[in-house]
Amino acid sequence: MPLHPDELTPEEARRDHWEMLGFLALNASFGAALGFLVAFAIVWLDFGGLGTSLARSSHPILPTIMLAVPLALIFAAAVTASAVMTMPYRKKKQR
Repeated sequence: MPLHPDELTPEEARRDHWEMLGFLALNASFGAALGFLVAFAIVWLDFGGLGTSLARSSHPILPTIMLAVPLALIFAAAVTASAVMTMPYRKKKQR
């Protein structure tokens, strides 16, 4: 039995941690998908002639990867950080 009403049992804490990790993984994957979508839009809409340059390139895969992966990581980090800031800690303790 917990010592304080706010404390969780080890089993409840473990379940809570897995729920939080799932929540963060979902947000990170959404952010990464958003980053890949932005990279695709940059190439497709030909911002700065990037799509044309890639189309004329003899090896377009590496520059495309070098554009898409950092954008996906940045978006994943930003969405995950905003998810951490909005996690419902107080609501769980008030139940």
